[in-house]
Amino acid sequence: MADGTLRTEEDLRGTYAMPGDPVLAKDIRHIDAHCARFIELSPFCVIGTSRADGFGDVSPRGGEPGFVHVLDKTHLAMPDRPGNNRLDTLGNITANPAVGLLFFLPGVNEMLRVNGTASISTDPELMARFDAEGRPPLSVTVIEVKEAYMHCAKAIKRAGLWDPAAQIKRADFPSLGQIMRDQLSLDVEAELIDQALDQDARDNLY
Repeated sequence: MADGTLRTEEDLRGTYAMPGDPVLAKDIRHIDAHCARFIELSPFCVIGTSRADGFGDVSPRGGEPGFVHVLDKTHLAMPDRPGNNRLDTLGNITANPAVGLLFFLPGVNEMLRVNGTASISTDPELMARFDAEGRPPLSVTVIEVKEAYMHCAKAIKRAGLWDPAAQIKRADFPSLGQIMRDQLSLDVEAELIDQALDQDARDNLY
């Protein structure tokens, strides 16, 4: 640890105190009424996965409040809506089923963490639960819950995430069209790329 790198659990505990008993006990390992209500109200979560080689990935998921369904105390179901077809998350799940989800509620500083294992389903009955504007999802991710617990408000408070005064002006950061043009060296106006992206979002949201 001469270079300051903490490499082991022992190294970490030389810097961090042991957590208290309530922190260690907060994992209830299932979806109770409070967790279910949180998921029912949540329009947004992120899902973490990892490839077979251990390389990690985090991806956003969003929809109407409750777009993730609680099937029972140990199973959740999440629809997969149209995207860019890279299939990073789904491909990772087929290689390594371990997943972590973090659910958010707009205006609420606490979050819900759910960890478990996932599988990908195209079962017609399950798909029918998620019909949106006459369109079923392309598949449904089923998560078997192994851990579930609330996460404290410190990160959201530090970020001021729900504070309107903390929002930046959209003009202060390049549009996705501008970024794609620069990163991919595209010979096309950024405005045209943005228009195409906006059109795709309107036509292929579900």
